[in-house]
Amino acid sequence: MDITIGEPETNFIRLEKLLQDAVRNNPKPDVIVFPEMWNTGYALTEIQELADVNGERTKALLSGFAKANHVNIIGGSIAEKKEDRVLNTIYAFDREGMEVAEYSKIHLFRLMDEEKFLHSGDQLGQFELEGVPAGAMICYDIRFPELARKLALDGARILFVPAEWPHPRLHHWRTLLMARAIENQMYVVSCNRVGTSGTTSFFGHSMVIDPWGEVLVEGDETEAILHATIDLEEVVRVRAKIPVFEDRRPHLY
Repeated sequence: MDITIGEPETNFIRLEKLLQDAVRNNPKPDVIVFPEMWNTGYALTEIQELADVNGERTKALLSGFAKANHVNIIGGSIAEKKEDRVLNTIYAFDREGMEVAEYSKIHLFRLMDEEKFLHSGDQLGQFELEGVPAGAMICYDIRFPELARKLALDGARILFVPAEWPHPRLHHWRTLLMARAIENQMYVVSCNRVGTSGTTSFFGHSMVIDPWGEVLVEGDETEAILHATIDLEEVVRVRAKIPVFEDRRPHLY
């Protein structure tokens, strides 16, 4: 998804169109994922005025769409205002439109001045989707392998990663995501924005990666809807074949 910085109205319209396009596909998706801060982009100097108060508009849209179309949604992340604080928050909804998770980004990215305008979250992004243990991280979070490992140790079989990851760090993006999948033997579903905000350009390359680190689908730098089919039993098979979790020696490290 391309994002128009500082224009929530434009971005809500764009998102609704893309959601409608996604559910028209055959077969219809089970889960839809979209990128980080899609409602405002990184309009940080205006974020207090632009952020969605308590996420009310976002929750209404995503809950209603999920229920009407019987689809699970990992709602990217938005700028969410809670009292005088703004957080970078994911909401996840099940097929009945019920909210199953809320996660606010733990690690704020100093290179984009997030820490000057946003508050960090203090809870892990752990939840179940149709009985499947899952985890969520946002963008910069993937540079912290201990967070992904904690989610995996707690049972996550799939990790969702919305992002606004910019040029020139495409190599880092691809390498870190594949590493998180390989070392934790789980699926990684990442969704990165495209387009340009000011002098910063974003390269997309959203990916679905399997527990062997193989890329099942990868986008380019244009706005698009990507599809992949995953077999969650592959997580069980890979973890049995190479018993990384059983061979850990945490008393030494």
